[in-house]
Amino acid sequence: MKVLHCMLLATWLAASAAVAQESTVPAGAGQPAPAHQIPTQPPAQPVSGQQLSPQQQAAVKKQNAEMADAAQQVVALVDAGRAGEVWDGASAVMKRLVPRDEFINQVGSDRDRLGKPLERGEPGVSRTQFPAGARVPQGMYVNVAMPTRFLKSPGPVRELVSFRFDEDRIWRVAGYSVR
Repeated sequence: MKVLHCMLLATWLAASAAVAQESTVPAGAGQPAPAHQIPTQPPAQPVSGQQLSPQQQAAVKKQNAEMADAAQQVVALVDAGRAGEVWDGASAVMKRLVPRDEFINQVGSDRDRLGKPLERGEPGVSRTQFPAGARVPQGMYVNVAMPTRFLKSPGPVRELVSFRFDEDRIWRVAGYSVR
């Protein structure tokens, strides 16, 4: 049941992100982090209807590239059968929703069903912020979705890596799913 809840979290994040506004994130300082942990500054929400300045657009573009790169590193770990390492570096929010063994088993089951990844399309990045009391734990999330062709799948499958901006100001994995 907890695995289903985590997968529903990832699905909910993807659906909600479609209506989320783009935000800006200035480059942050800090030590290099593992692929799935990206230190940065929190996103600044533009005022509704306000156009982003060229500097804000550049910051969004930069963060999109960083988050897409981090998602690529997460899926590379999954491809290599190292889903446990993804869970180890994940947000406490994800860890509360799904135990490590269940996460590894669910990812392994999904990937066994689909087979080896053959080709990944261009990642799409979206953002959303959930308030306290929402169906998803409060916080800022970035979702990176990519169409992926797998050996046993007749067509592309949406592969999704979700990140949460944790209280220590580091983006960490909050979900992984293939649907």
